[in-house]
Amino acid sequence: MPEYLSPGVYVEEVSAGPRPIEGVGTSTAGFAGQTERGPEAPRLITSWLEFQRWYGDYVVEKSYLAYSVQGFFDNGGQRCFVTRVSGNDSAAAFRTLGDLHFIAFGRGVWGNNIRIKVEPATTPTRPDWLKITILYYKTVPDPFVDPTNPANATNKDRRDPDWLEVYDNVSTVPGASNNVEITINAASRLVRVVWAATGTNTVPVTDLADGALENGSEGSGVQADDYIGKKEVIPDPLGLGSDILGRGYGLAGLALVDEVALLLVPDQARTEFYDVLTGEAITQCALLKDRFAVLSVKQGESNVGSLLPPQDTSYGAIYYPWIWIFDLSDNRRRLIPPAGHIAGIMARTDIDRGVHKAPANEVVRSVLDLELPITKGDQDILNPRGINCIRDFRSDRRGIRLWGARTMASDSMWKYVNVRRLFIFIEESIEEGTQWVVFEPNDYLTWGYVTRSISNFLTRLWKNGALMGTTPEEAFFVRCDLTTMTQDDIDNGRLICYIGIAPVKPAEFVIFRISQKTAMETQQ
Repeated sequence: MPEYLSPGVYVEEVSAGPRPIEGVGTSTAGFAGQTERGPEAPRLITSWLEFQRWYGDYVVEKSYLAYSVQGFFDNGGQRCFVTRVSGNDSAAAFRTLGDLHFIAFGRGVWGNNIRIKVEPATTPTRPDWLKITILYYKTVPDPFVDPTNPANATNKDRRDPDWLEVYDNVSTVPGASNNVEITINAASRLVRVVWAATGTNTVPVTDLADGALENGSEGSGVQADDYIGKKEVIPDPLGLGSDILGRGYGLAGLALVDEVALLLVPDQARTEFYDVLTGEAITQCALLKDRFAVLSVKQGESNVGSLLPPQDTSYGAIYYPWIWIFDLSDNRRRLIPPAGHIAGIMARTDIDRGVHKAPANEVVRSVLDLELPITKGDQDILNPRGINCIRDFRSDRRGIRLWGARTMASDSMWKYVNVRRLFIFIEESIEEGTQWVVFEPNDYLTWGYVTRSISNFLTRLWKNGALMGTTPEEAFFVRCDLTTMTQDDIDNGRLICYIGIAPVKPAEFVIFRISQKTAMETQQ
């Protein structure tokens, strides 16, 4: 209670009632896979164009990640985290110019195609300022001609870089607001810079020919364990012991990102990775209980009768068949797993209708055709097994549609994708929205606040159509009182709340029973 010692007017802010619970996001995806270039630690991407800026273009015949991310955005996705996968023994390219280390922002040979140019700054009165130009070529031209030199404007061998960064008027003075290390590390998509421990902070003028990064390596290549990844600091080639290249990559890196609600490893459908990566993705979702695995059937599967879900779980769904898309890298059709497109449909449905709506009977965008035509007879076999089909309804002018919404669970309580994802949403929202309760007095007043907060949240969901029932009482119940706790629970600091929810389930089988009605029956 406040203490009043002198006369006057005192204004106090008081609680107006139970604290509202905000719903968590459900449409953010997490992707792990190989890319042309870029950082390995998970990074938020909000468009296909931004993905290309950070990670480059398609990696044909190497990884399905870029195609899947593009399919995600084409189908309505708006946010995703991407973690680039590299070999465990790969190394980042680097170059030391004077006292400044330039390290490629991500391991692999791609960094050997980075060129650094150091010039005096365009502000001539500051000798401690520099102009640093960083270029990247997907394939370095031979012969190489400096494209930033005006004298080479008409040179027939001149080639523009695939990515160009210019940092002018950057300072070598430690602590300066425009310090070269701070400025480049905050903005560059290609490199990270670190001062050497000499204390002199000098950087010589360097042309592009002498400023090539080197020693980038793919090591022994990418294996399944590299997709699983690690949570530790990504090693830098100079052994500086810092997290200059970030922390965590692969599935382990995505496990550190709470915002991820849909988990994808597009290359999990490759024959050589299928068993390991499918299991790892499902395991992460089942352990964390805050995300859902979107999977594709194994590459080359064509025998409908032998198709089975890889595991019995409600924390993932699997989709069939693969899809044909148009590959802009070579203007040809390419066969890819459908998971990225499906995740985009899930995100689109969440945004337009809500997480309670089954992500099915939706058009799959940016698809040319299906690997195999799926008939009703095929789906009669696959649907009860928990394998969701993509069907071609173009003959009915309805396009290619996602035509299944089941998890891989054998438990009928959890057989629908929207039911599991609705419970993930509710559980996460309540967990985050009731953190204030910890260390509050474990008494009737707190129990009442908790009950009303959760009831208000569930009432909003019921009004939005997420819960069954004509009244809130039919849709859910919330109890937090002496019927849910014993004196022993209270003495040991446990506040226990019981919540019951009636989720809406999709009308998977729409049946109209029609009979003839005679004129005589009508008159009677």
